[in-house]
Amino acid sequence: MQTDNLIINRIMSSLASSVDLETKHLNNGKFEVEIVYLSSMIEHTQINKNVSLPFLVSDSFENFEHAITSCGAEKVADFSQIASFLLQGYVVIGYFSDIYCLSVKRALNNDPEETKTENTVIGPSKAFAEDLFTNLALIRFRYKKRELTVEPYEVGTSSKTKILLAFDASLAKPSMIELVRDKLKAIDVDMLQASGQLEKLLNDTNYSLFPTVLITERPDRAVLNLSHGKAVLLIEGAAFVIVLPAVFFDFMSAMDDLYQSFWITRSLVFLRYVSLVITVLLPAIYVSIVSYNPELFRVQLTLSISGSRSAVPYPSYVEVFIMLFMIEALTEASLRLPKFIGSTATTVGGLILGQAAQQAGLVSSIMIIITSAVAISNYVIPINSMSFAMRFVKYVLIAFASFFGIIGTSVGFFLLISYLASLRSFDEPYLKLFIGEKNVSYPESEGDST
Repeated sequence: MQTDNLIINRIMSSLASSVDLETKHLNNGKFEVEIVYLSSMIEHTQINKNVSLPFLVSDSFENFEHAITSCGAEKVADFSQIASFLLQGYVVIGYFSDIYCLSVKRALNNDPEETKTENTVIGPSKAFAEDLFTNLALIRFRYKKRELTVEPYEVGTSSKTKILLAFDASLAKPSMIELVRDKLKAIDVDMLQASGQLEKLLNDTNYSLFPTVLITERPDRAVLNLSHGKAVLLIEGAAFVIVLPAVFFDFMSAMDDLYQSFWITRSLVFLRYVSLVITVLLPAIYVSIVSYNPELFRVQLTLSISGSRSAVPYPSYVEVFIMLFMIEALTEASLRLPKFIGSTATTVGGLILGQAAQQAGLVSSIMIIITSAVAISNYVIPINSMSFAMRFVKYVLIAFASFFGIIGTSVGFFLLISYLASLRSFDEPYLKLFIGEKNVSYPESEGDST
């Protein structure tokens, strides 16, 4: 076993600082082997079942070799790759100069939990897990077509994060799939740990304001998009998957659009788009009318607004920025505080600050109403990434309104539409209504836009 000891010693020296590195010498009276593994990465029951037990009942190394290769062990020719196998949850088996690697990786966070960011009134409630193949199983459970194709990739020089590209070969556009493959192969990054990070790496520009891929935690949404010719990226260690391509209308659709009745669905969709207009335009319109164009309102309403602002010592755009800053700060605080006190602290803080600011004459009462309407309307947007983008856009329109009044608001909104029209998501126009083949009936179309 002298040759084998040299190889094992080389492995141990390369990972000498790892406290979880373990090596064992096994002898059943007929032959001897060495096994090496990282105890924190492996499932000990699998070692006992797939290595120790076959070793004890084998009367020759050939029989033992047949047993472990039947369990998935592979012979390694390049000894420099052994340390990489260990770090990925493999056990290394050495017999003289022959080295075999067998995957016994421990499954972490492989149980699907309840959805947290994309809730529905009716419909499935389980979300994706952080285990890659558990997520693939959730997709295959709902999508039982043999045309479902899954391709493996690895991204990250240090993290070596595994990624699965899933698509329906009979529905997806070959040019789109080829573009996704090229982008995945071109990624050069040290660490990849989350879906949001991969989203930024897939974007053609580093300064894209609007999301061009959809991140979801719902298996039913992912499967529905697969059935309409889209691709899904599953990332190891992430409980969210990426759906691409994605257009603007995808981010304004919820899974309830499929599960509710016709008129309820239409009403909810209408409510979302009205809320979108309110959250984007209402602050800018307020600044425009108060500072430049009071004639657009009836005299009674104009006088009412002027009366409520009589004690405010600065222009309307300063008032708007103060209140919106408070709302943004409260929203961020609600995300960072522990969940047990987050909602209570932000609710109490918002009520106290709003009332105190109005009584002190720092803001008008109409401004508090507008700020509340803008905040509530922003939360109606189903997908958070689009909600964040619209939170930013309203400040640009406020800036236009501060300098040019209602004309500036109109021009700013026109520029926004023009910018959206210029965007593309994997060669699909961003303002395209739907993507896919099944756009005949309403449920199919709404599902595609999901």
